[in-house]
Amino acid sequence: MGFMDKVKESAAAATAVAKDAAAKGQAKVGEVQAKRGADSVLRQLGLAAYLQTQNRAPSTVESDIEKYVEAIKEYESEHGELSADESPSA
Repeated sequence: MGFMDKVKESAAAATAVAKDAAAKGQAKVGEVQAKRGADSVLRQLGLAAYLQTQNRAPSTVESDIEKYVEAIKEYESEHGELSADESPSA
């Protein structure tokens, strides 16, 4: 095996490693974005529930709450169940 063959082989191996790292990084970004979306829906759900207890909720509050609950169920079906131990993403 000549010197150039070794260089090409090393470059190909480095490219494969870089592509793998990029794919893993992209997957992690997707997970973080999904978690932030769920956190936002949970905040909206909490606000709707609070406003409802204070008799300041809009007339659409019950349908809004149903919509938020469905969004959280969808998140859980794709990413696993949420727990009270999880801290919100910052």
